[in-house]
Amino acid sequence: MGRRREFDVEKALDAVLCVFWRKGYEGASYTDLTEAAGVERPALYAAFGNKEALFRRALARYYERYLSYIPEALQLPTAREVAAHILYSAIDLNTRYPAHTGCLGINGVLAGSEDAEPVRQALIDARAAGEAQLRERFERARAEGDLPATARPDALAAFVMAVLHGMAVQAKAGFSRDKLETVAEQALVTWPVGSAS
Repeated sequence: MGRRREFDVEKALDAVLCVFWRKGYEGASYTDLTEAAGVERPALYAAFGNKEALFRRALARYYERYLSYIPEALQLPTAREVAAHILYSAIDLNTRYPAHTGCLGINGVLAGSEDAEPVRQALIDARAAGEAQLRERFERARAEGDLPATARPDALAAFVMAVLHGMAVQAKAGFSRDKLETVAEQALVTWPVGSAS
């Protein structure tokens, strides 16, 4: 019979999530991760696998625990409301925790070594999936007349993602919630309106 784990795996995952959020994938040392989890390295590996596997679990946890505002936004009645809900919810998340500002999906690996390439690619894929969801929602908005017939759902989705990611970087750099809200307001001023709006 195997030995029972002597630590709470869920609490450990939450703790390492915060380390990755604050320091990124490569910036988080094994010492940082084990200290945060409160366990020795072998126990952490036994529970989660290697550092990459641990990061992927932490990223999944981040999406599950902190990004519920995205599916909520996709259900809103207008494309502008979708964009506004996402932008303002991201501002809240990016500035809510002073110890780990910004976004794990952006802070994770903006640039890294070749060893971090699989993690960087996983984050690119996750962001692309989010952009695809927005594009599909904006295509529906154009078909319903909420956006003008000339609107480009792909460009609008890319625009929202670019603003979102830029705000995450700025939050990490110390921008205040108020300043980020003025950025979101400015972005929404340019939002196209269809005949049905």
